[in-house]
Amino acid sequence: MATLNAEHINPFLMTAKKILQDVCFVEVAIQKPVLKEASFSADDWVIIVGVTGEMRGQVLIAMSEKNACAIASKMCMTEIKVIDDFASSALSELGNMIMGNASTVFSSSGIGIDITPPTLSHGEVSFTSSYTKSLCVPMVFDGGGIDLFLALKQES
Repeated sequence: MATLNAEHINPFLMTAKKILQDVCFVEVAIQKPVLKEASFSADDWVIIVGVTGEMRGQVLIAMSEKNACAIASKMCMTEIKVIDDFASSALSELGNMIMGNASTVFSSSGIGIDITPPTLSHGEVSFTSSYTKSLCVPMVFDGGGIDLFLALKQES
């Protein structure tokens, strides 16, 4: 297993930024990445997408309930006050769009990855892995933000 470098991280960041800007109509600023335990509070929503192929691991897209409602509201073009089945579907689709676009970028660079269907988690949970450490990249926009956790290794 090889460690990841900027060429492997940037496609996730660029596609997440582009999808949030195009779908939610917000300007996104990417903050400084940090190694951080993927631990979430009772208020958090987390989109979990597995990655297989030439890279393996998971990508987690985490946000507060308030930010989840704001993102779902923008995606559905109607006010969302609670995350119900409709809003859950929108958030899962956000994960699909980000990860599908990232896999396309990797494919055009000759790196083949596949993604699993997204799983949406709500509440207090933490993910520990002896496999790899999680790189957390905060992405902020007007009135909110998300944390993108990349727990991936490149197959050698």
